[in-house]
Amino acid sequence: MEEGPQVPELFQRLFREHYPEVARKLYALTGDYAAAEDLSQEVFLKLYRSPPDRLEAVGAWLHRVLTRVGYDYLRQQTSNKALLEKETARMASWSEAAAPSGETEVIREWEKDVVRRVLQKLSDRDRTALLLREEGYSYEEIAVRLEVNPKIVGTLLARAEARLKKKYGQEEERSDGGGSEEERRGAGI
Repeated sequence: MEEGPQVPELFQRLFREHYPEVARKLYALTGDYAAAEDLSQEVFLKLYRSPPDRLEAVGAWLHRVLTRVGYDYLRQQTSNKALLEKETARMASWSEAAAPSGETEVIREWEKDVVRRVLQKLSDRDRTALLLREEGYSYEEIAVRLEVNPKIVGTLLARAEARLKKKYGQEEERSDGGGSEEERRGAGI
């Protein structure tokens, strides 16, 4: 948008006028209200940074941008789901190859369920980063996929792993009945 005192006013007017429609269309496309709100903000950020040449055509421009942003989001969600399914299948084939005992099989299935639940509780970025690393992607490839600076991938992965471990511990505590280890020892368990 052209620089000047009218820019914030013009942008605010366009935002108030078009935001409800943009958010509604993105919700219809994604089916996720929170994602639709985030994506709507992204659309208006793009409008602020690089508006169309003709502001009278802003409605069509917003529709084109929101469609592109929405489809990019859906592609990323599909990719994340495919990675999760691939990892689950890989773990299942690995555990079947070892022909474990019944007790071991039950424990592995329980652990896989816990890991799946914990992964679903992580943010999309954390989950994607961890799954990509597990698949053997390089830090540069992970940075490109997450659209971040390659220099922060190591830190991002370390923090994601720490959150995964913390949530895993919380999930195990819930599954064990919530008692601490000392309480279980004292009860003879």
